[in-house]
Amino acid sequence: MAGERVRWGVLATGGIAGAFTADLIDLPDAEVVAVASRTEESAKAFAERFGIPRAYGDWESLAADEDVDVVYVATPHSAHRAAAGLCLEAGRNVLCEKAFTLNAREAEELVGLAKERGSFLMEAMWMYCNPLIRKLKALVDEGAIGEVRTVQADFGLSGPFPPTHRLRDPAQGGGALLDLGVYPVSFAHLLLGEPSEVMARAVLSDESVDLQTGMLLSWESGALASLHCSLVGGTSTSASVTGSEGRIDIPSGFFHADRFVLHRDGRDPQEFTASAADGTQASLKHEAIEVMRCLRTGETESPLVPLDGTLAVMRTLDAARDRVGVTYPGEVAPL
Repeated sequence: MAGERVRWGVLATGGIAGAFTADLIDLPDAEVVAVASRTEESAKAFAERFGIPRAYGDWESLAADEDVDVVYVATPHSAHRAAAGLCLEAGRNVLCEKAFTLNAREAEELVGLAKERGSFLMEAMWMYCNPLIRKLKALVDEGAIGEVRTVQADFGLSGPFPPTHRLRDPAQGGGALLDLGVYPVSFAHLLLGEPSEVMARAVLSDESVDLQTGMLLSWESGALASLHCSLVGGTSTSASVTGSEGRIDIPSGFFHADRFVLHRDGRDPQEFTASAADGTQASLKHEAIEVMRCLRTGETESPLVPLDGTLAVMRTLDAARDRVGVTYPGEVAPL
């Protein structure tokens, strides 16, 4: 596939699918050739909006389309196992939105299926592909702030969301944790790996999904992470990582950062900002570029968003849900 345009299929037609497709069509080496929805009407409307040549009113037709190099799965996470699994079974490569699945068991099934088929699979954790987050990670790994001691991150929306909204619907994997909390958890994992212990408390809705959840993660090294997600209050969406010799602060929008500040003992603060070439902080193009790079080099997973890391995040989310008592219809209780 080296030097060729990568042909994308988009599965689902909601807001995130639209945002990703808009960024895709701005990439000269990407081509969106098909879209699928549960209804032909929705697929056709999406296709007309973005100039996509083929619109399918079912997922199976997209999965079977051999002109599609990779499928972007943008359904609610309650349908990720079914949608991504269908595409992998048909031999398609897959980029699947986060939270990757409802639970670690489903995630393990998808990873196993991808490996069995020899197909590429990646979680759409765009934060990990953001050039500025990659720079932050490199600084931490190089010892710029010494040994990591604490991580803090929050992501909250003001709402209010009515009981009928997908974020409060158990059948769609509703709640703050899987939709928003996956970002603070993934940020902590990026810097410290999988925790040895997970503590969590939550306020639940009448539908028994979490309206807000606080987590305290700990590692054998002695490091701690204090994380929060909410559907009932707009937070600063800030993050920080503190080490034995300094600190890095992301003042806002940590999951699509366009600036952070490095504080080191005995030195003036140093600000890092996104370059004009990186595009807007809300750009999803970096994960698409990474997927296409992997496809051209024959890699079946990305070193930026490794599958083992995705599985570890899902185990942490499972543990948090177990602590707060959230389960979804038809689901075996999380670990």
